[in-house]
Amino acid sequence: MADRITVIGWDGTPLTEAAGAALAAATLVAGAPYQLNALPVPESAERITLGNVRQAARRIAEHRGAAVVVAEGDPGFFGVVRTLRRPEFGLELEVLPAVSSVAAAFARAGMPWEDAQVVSVHGGRLRRAANICRAHPKVAVLTAPGAGPAELALMLRGVHRTFVVCEALGTPDEDVTVLTSDRIADHVWRDPNVVLVIGGGAQAAVDEAAGWLAGRPVGYPGAERGWALPGDAYAGAGRAEDEAGAPEVLPAHVRALVLARLGARPGDLVWSVGAGSGALAVEAARFGAAVVAVEGSRSACARLTVNARRYGVEVETVYGSGPEVLGGLPEPDAAVVESGGLDVVRAVLARRPERFVALPRTLAEAEEVHRAIAGAGYRADGALLQETPLRPVGEGDGLAPGAGGTGALVLWGEQIV
Repeated sequence: MADRITVIGWDGTPLTEAAGAALAAATLVAGAPYQLNALPVPESAERITLGNVRQAARRIAEHRGAAVVVAEGDPGFFGVVRTLRRPEFGLELEVLPAVSSVAAAFARAGMPWEDAQVVSVHGGRLRRAANICRAHPKVAVLTAPGAGPAELALMLRGVHRTFVVCEALGTPDEDVTVLTSDRIADHVWRDPNVVLVIGGGAQAAVDEAAGWLAGRPVGYPGAERGWALPGDAYAGAGRAEDEAGAPEVLPAHVRALVLARLGARPGDLVWSVGAGSGALAVEAARFGAAVVAVEGSRSACARLTVNARRYGVEVETVYGSGPEVLGGLPEPDAAVVESGGLDVVRAVLARRPERFVALPRTLAEAEEVHRAIAGAGYRADGALLQETPLRPVGEGDGLAPGAGGTGALVLWGEQIV
């Protein structure tokens, strides 16, 4: 192993005395080509272009002498330190960080960022990064070649956001451009860059609660504690959506099971089809998922918007019903059909979400839906949920089952790997 390994974070400003001394003594230096050309690397030192960090780590482990790894900004924040510290390399590091590219980007934009989400597209995560941008009003995206601002904007078609594209931060070629998302794809952007994606109706709720906890916690600032809230917590409670009597707001015990089977999490995109007033869609969004809610009643869509705003979350509402409205939607990771019938179930299953839930109205419909789920290559299961409220008995503390209980059929499926 190298006698000494120093990881230097560089943000384009002059090196610190410690970083300069480490670089001057190095017999091996790894970094990006522009870093190796711009910094005073000793002529006698071996140079490694830092493309594949694991290959560089193996070479450093074999080296005898002083090794330096140059990285952008803070190498411990979505940087090379995580890979270099992997047990198989056995490397002991001294890390000399600079200002992270994310901190620099928000500074150039003149914005606070303790309430921001930070995501990296490296490792083929562009779609998941885009879903974070759908679900959150302030996101910093660490891009990669082939997964930059233009590709991200294409993933967000129809979602209005403001992009702050920071190119070549800390270099003489630094440039900061502010454009709406619909204009981003018309430009050619230089690497490296960091993109700030800003906007959405939930920003006000974040601003009110920011200032003590970095990032955005599960449940979201300003939202009521817990989930599977009582039906009267949502606008539209007590209304029937259609002639079959489908409620606009599903009962809490049904929402609890559906949410458990959907397994919504940050980076996922969830479809809620036949969403009613959106109680289920809103609660999935409160888990950090991006949510598209499809609803065929304009009045229900309006109440859905009210509910999303009430709980400070982003829910994209699509007006329409039937399989045809699903064609232009982005690919789902999980989906629930709250109403719509067998044709809609089949149309959703054809888009291959990892997890699927349906709420049939009758046992006969449930049998058809179960066959459709299994026939689409899913592990199918289901339950009949029966709710019976407990009521006080007499003047004492006793309880007994009351009248007015309801039942609900819930079917679900997970892709067979």
